[in-house]
Amino acid sequence: MAQLLDGLKGAFKVSELRTKLLFTLSMIFIFRVGAHIPVPGVDVDAFRELIGTAGIILGFFDVISGGAFKSFSVFAMSIIPYINASIIMQLLTVVIPHLERLAKEGEEGRKKITQYTRYFTVMLAFLQAIGMSVMMGNYGVLHNPGFISYAVIVFTLTAGTTLLMWIGEQITERGIGNGISLLIFAGIVSRLPSGIQNLYLQLEAGTINVLSLLILVVIGALVIAAVVAVQEGQRRIPVQYAKRVVGRRVYGGQTTHLPLKVNQAGVIPVIFASSLLMFPEQIARWFQGSAIAEFYVNYFGWNSPAHTLVYALLIIGFTYFYTAVIMNPVDMADNIKKYGGFIPGIRPGRPTAEYISRVMSRITLAGAVFLALIAILPNFVLLATRIPNIYFGGTALLIVVGVALDTMKQIESQLLMRSYQGFIK
Repeated sequence: MAQLLDGLKGAFKVSELRTKLLFTLSMIFIFRVGAHIPVPGVDVDAFRELIGTAGIILGFFDVISGGAFKSFSVFAMSIIPYINASIIMQLLTVVIPHLERLAKEGEEGRKKITQYTRYFTVMLAFLQAIGMSVMMGNYGVLHNPGFISYAVIVFTLTAGTTLLMWIGEQITERGIGNGISLLIFAGIVSRLPSGIQNLYLQLEAGTINVLSLLILVVIGALVIAAVVAVQEGQRRIPVQYAKRVVGRRVYGGQTTHLPLKVNQAGVIPVIFASSLLMFPEQIARWFQGSAIAEFYVNYFGWNSPAHTLVYALLIIGFTYFYTAVIMNPVDMADNIKKYGGFIPGIRPGRPTAEYISRVMSRITLAGAVFLALIAILPNFVLLATRIPNIYFGGTALLIVVGVALDTMKQIESQLLMRSYQGFIK
């Protein structure tokens, strides 16, 4: 803790870094203020009761949005449409040749892809806002149901998501850390006080006992330790570079390594799988009362064994798919060969690419299984502790710890460049 405080003190001594930190905090403050501005025409109290009876799916969505969904504020949809749009655009980059060419054009190409992502985000937010307004009407939580009320809800929610997208991009460009990740981080952390208060009230009421609370604390500590270990874990493949003589200078000859992270995909597969499974669940709730909707909710609902199994398999599949999108063994092997490098015992070229692909497949399996276990952790925590409505589960911890580590590393690098002592000694 002393090292952390010394690092923060050193960060505020650097004017440029202090400006970035204050700008980041001001943007997060705007996000938290907007999370408490309700959308006009919605009965917020009735909507909160609806969330309390809807199960863990809406409760988890409320945690991600930092309570904005439960109060049905202008930021109720959070930044989820932007995340989905970014993931889909990354996947389309592999499929559509035009986007693939743009991705290889450098900074200008990335700017165009970013612009396409923004347009796609607005479109997804508009469609999701329409669905949420229809759900509001079906559940009878609107004061004056009608075209005007639906239009106000749709455009307010779409504008809120668009503003969050802009805030996230501004934090990334002018602040510290990844803006989108920090917004999700701030939303999750903001729910901690109410979560602790809820546990305290349950403990006072006798709903839970001290033993259950201790088990929850131990599980949380173990999960945090496991997340840190997997996030920082990597397989280092040794790479030897041959000596080259250019004029009178000798280049190369050193040994380095190629780091392959165990969890290369991060939390993206979990978010993508959650969004994919959340879509049919929402549709079923819009048509509540029909036989098909009741069958789906009863047998494939959020807490059912079938849903848990499909959820885990989708996470494993998306982890492999997304890792293959962002990591190309052929390009890595070509780059090693281009600069006169080779992996000891492996021939350059195609054998190197096949070797890297085999190693990536093995470590990706470990990372994928870990993500799947973390995602379905709340189900097992509920069985072990008997504490209801545990929304702050493994996925939330994975996001919080991952974002905290990345942001700390960025501050650390800024401090080290200016000869300041950082967080890590």
